Amino acid sequence: MSARTRREPVASIQPAVVRCAIYTRVSTDEGLGQDFNSLHNQREACEPYVASQRANGWELILDHYDDGGFSGATMDRPALKRLLADVEAGKIQRIVVYKMDRLTRSLMDFSRLADLLERHAASIVSVTQQFDTGNSMGRLTLNMLLSFAHYAEPGVMRSPGVVNATWAPSALAFGAVAPPGRTT
Repeated sequence: MSARTRREPVASIQPAVVRCAIYTRVSTDEGLGQDFNSLHNQREACEPYVASQRANGWELILDHYDDGGFSGATMDRPALKRLLADVEAGKIQRIVVYKMDRLTRSLMDFSRLADLLERHAASIVSVTQQFDTGNSMGRLTLNMLLSFAHYAEPGVMRSPGVVNATWAPSALAFGAVAPPGRTT
């Protein structure tokens, strides 16, 4: 083989491994016993996203971090505590969520969470809201979204019974017909 045709092997540059964990949460325990529930749905949306980032070194860890029946208004959730302990231990670099409000609805809690993640070189990625807190635009977008989530929280937390009891009399006064089985 002549020097002209001999080729040196080209070293491929492998991206650094980015260990990813999916966090899922629902506020109520309604439907959690079903074969397929909201936690499964959130996970099914996140897994392909992580897989699509394999070329960037992303690897999904096997542990599941699922909080069924816990409000996003508090950070006192067993799977979230376990997830954050794993971030602190250096086991996770990306937290992948379906939507940011699955992680928290509180600006103060998010601020604390962002500080913790920054100290441990980790970030959050939302698959439906298309941003990553690993960059400044992602952090700005997240702060805006959390402001809306924080604002909407009291209305979301109202029980349907309270809403129906409040709206039904006024709706009936304007000629609405009560649904079958309802007298008011």
